[in-house]
Amino acid sequence: MPQNVLGPSTADSLREVVAAIVGTPAAEIPGDANLVFLGLGSLEMMRLVTRWRREGLAVEFSELAAEPTIDAWATHLDEAGRAVG
Repeated sequence: MPQNVLGPSTADSLREVVAAIVGTPAAEIPGDANLVFLGLGSLEMMRLVTRWRREGLAVEFSELAAEPTIDAWATHLDEAGRAVG
């Protein structure tokens, strides 16, 4: 899956990343689905935050955990990416 150096910048690429973690086909994850209810745990969220921080994104675990949906995360990551670029 192609990704830019800063991590997923679109809802589709983010959906692919999450789908691989929770073992669900990406096409079955709606943008507004609660990722915790789909099986994404806090440890996996922390690993994603660490990964994206290493790639230069200023992501906050608390913001991702507060609204654990693809749509919210895509917005958050896009904003973080614009702050870097």
